[in-house]
Amino acid sequence: MRRSWLLAELGGPLDFWARDRGRLNELLALGDGELIEAVAGRRRAELKDRHASLGADELHRPPDVDAVCRHDPRYPPALRDAGAPWMLYVGGGGGRLKRLAAAPVVLIDGSSRASDYGIEMARSLARGLAAAGVTVVSGIGDGIALAAQTAALEADGPTLAVLDGGIGVSPPARRRWLYGRVARRGCAMSELPCKRQGRIWGAVASVRTRVRLSTLTVVVEATDAERELAPARRAQELGRTLAAVPGRVTSPLSSGTNTLLMEGAAMVRGPGDVLELLYPLSVAPPTVSVQATEPGLTARLRRVLERVGAGCDTPEKLTGEGVALEDALVALTELELMGLLGRGDGGRYVPRGAFPPGRWAAGY
Repeated sequence: MRRSWLLAELGGPLDFWARDRGRLNELLALGDGELIEAVAGRRRAELKDRHASLGADELHRPPDVDAVCRHDPRYPPALRDAGAPWMLYVGGGGGRLKRLAAAPVVLIDGSSRASDYGIEMARSLARGLAAAGVTVVSGIGDGIALAAQTAALEADGPTLAVLDGGIGVSPPARRRWLYGRVARRGCAMSELPCKRQGRIWGAVASVRTRVRLSTLTVVVEATDAERELAPARRAQELGRTLAAVPGRVTSPLSSGTNTLLMEGAAMVRGPGDVLELLYPLSVAPPTVSVQATEPGLTARLRRVLERVGAGCDTPEKLTGEGVALEDALVALTELELMGLLGRGDGGRYVPRGAFPPGRWAAGY
């Protein structure tokens, strides 16, 4: 607990070093005394004295939040190396954390400014993995993280959320409800004391925790900015399995994920691909298809859905593929009412859930 207090006190210097992610990770691997010497500056003597005399009663912790250190049997074994947090404050309980971290854990990450396509792919992956009993981990942010957490909870699946700041720091109103659901169904965790801001460095540091917790990291949609590719780079440094969802080559939002695929990341098209990476010795991973999940889908509607998934995502494009305009409008409306299509930007239609097998990659 002294360690968590010290990190909060050193927020300013750590923010400075957050510009160099590698250096920040090196600093976070130091012992308390070494960390004070390295970054505390004129506050060295003050922080050493306060650190030595700090009592547990000086750190407020609500009764529903557990403090779990790396010597605790409930602490995830994946976090017991030198670069991981020394302890975690856990909303949802240490026992639940132990159980959820023992299952296969997949990190779903990506841009906070994701497109409709990225949001739907994140939701589809999280829903499918949660239904298969895989623990989904992410932050509680916007874009891909929000989509993944929400979809996993909707499927009554296990989720872990690693926070940038301390538990109890009020998130934006649009995400406040999500934290409550995560704490009730899964676990929310932070290495900072409750109600302490993570500032800039907290967002960088939380990435190392998410990646370490995970058996597999999946980047759904990301630009080539260092911040958005940080989880992927950390996974590569740690030798963890890395996967990415392909995107349109003309979209800046997919430039990072497409680069990862060119560098050798495994390609993910749906939950089945992720399960195959998690269980490579299985005879065949579960296959998700529209025909299987919607047995009442007619051949006419399935053909339209396949064409939308292949890039013909407006009535005009469908008519260019030989579908009569009236038939296209009726089919699109029926598919939207069935929940298989949603509306995106510019009046485009976006498939919700898994894409029909064999046709997905044609338009993306």
